[in-house]
Amino acid sequence: MWQAEHVRDRLLALYPACDVQILGMTTRGDQILDRALSKVGGKGLFVKELEVAMEEGRADLAVHSLKDVPMDLPQGFALAAVLEREDPRDAFVSNHYASLAELPAGAVVGTSSLRRQALISARYPHLIIRPLRGNLDTRLRKLDEGEYAAIILAAAGLKRLGLPQRIRGFLTAEESLPAAGQGAIAIEIRSDRQDVFAQLKALNHLETAQAVHAERAISKAFGGSCQIPLAAFATITDGQMHLRAMVATPDGARAVSAQVSGAASDFEQLSAQVVVALQAQDADAILMACRESVQ
Repeated sequence: MWQAEHVRDRLLALYPACDVQILGMTTRGDQILDRALSKVGGKGLFVKELEVAMEEGRADLAVHSLKDVPMDLPQGFALAAVLEREDPRDAFVSNHYASLAELPAGAVVGTSSLRRQALISARYPHLIIRPLRGNLDTRLRKLDEGEYAAIILAAAGLKRLGLPQRIRGFLTAEESLPAAGQGAIAIEIRSDRQDVFAQLKALNHLETAQAVHAERAISKAFGGSCQIPLAAFATITDGQMHLRAMVATPDGARAVSAQVSGAASDFEQLSAQVVVALQAQDADAILMACRESVQ
């Protein structure tokens, strides 16, 4: 809802005479909280109801956390704009410890992400990783009630909701490479709504769009979903992109990584190079093992 209100405010600033109304909806992803996303259908659970509303003409656009958007959109839909990225890092949240390194053996860490699970398990095998679902308030309440010694959340969500004080520390990209699209807000429309697309062009942030499209291309190449511990992260400085990606088993025991640099405008070629480099390290075999483990 914060994201929807943010986009509304941006649109009203651009088009003061425009009437922008928010159609609040609860998706299946919001409703199913007792199981990991990888067990109940993955990313599409957060967008389907919104796409139906657009298809029926009840909504003109949908606002998403880009990391929750499937790599393949249904026919008839398109991403019209990607807003400037917020902090893409993972945040360490705990009431008693300052970092993952301080947690004692057997401490329980909560996360909703197989990617985070794999990366933490590889570096800190003495910790116990347990699923953590629900909205931000629910996750923080479970931490405060002692169900977890620490939880890992997206820094962007905590900052946007005015809770940066809950962050004890940030995980660097070397410790926890972000998910494709993490920290970015995307706007989805029906692909035949060129009138809406034209109005949204002003919200598109070119560097963020180039970065996340490169990241998502890597994820798409490997069938990216919540069932796969895959990270992809691009940074752009002075028109040059540095693109990194990682694929691992959920326990972190097997992992491969690759990185390339080049002109940000060549993001499609850069993502293809990373895919080839990962495949050369047998990433497909790792992903096959991942899929078998969740069946």
